[in-house]
Amino acid sequence: MAKSLCLVVFSLLGLVAIAAADSGDATYYTAPYTPSSCYGYTDEGTMIAAASDAIWDNRAACGRMYSITCTGANNGAPYPCTGATVTVKIVDYCPNCNGTFDLSQEVFQTLSTNLAVGNILIDYNQV
Repeated sequence: MAKSLCLVVFSLLGLVAIAAADSGDATYYTAPYTPSSCYGYTDEGTMIAAASDAIWDNRAACGRMYSITCTGANNGAPYPCTGATVTVKIVDYCPNCNGTFDLSQEVFQTLSTNLAVGNILIDYNQV
């Protein structure tokens, strides 16, 4: 009985987490990833993203971590998503982005089956 109750509770918590996700879209940019608005010439790796005005929050977004999952393509491309979920760190600002996030190419390739898609629909949560 206790195992069943735990399973039900964890399942419900998972549904709440899914329901709480924000929706947006993402593009990508290519290396070099420095300098960045948040960290200058410090290399923060490749699991990174630039924030659009939607989440920039006057530099408060620097260092925030987001869990991102591809949900589709903005251009109607079939099967653009790999099914992966990735956690990224905000390291830069993208004031003229065409998406909520401008992902490193490595992150975009983890989420999307094809770079040519260029712009994907996403669900994201701050973690």
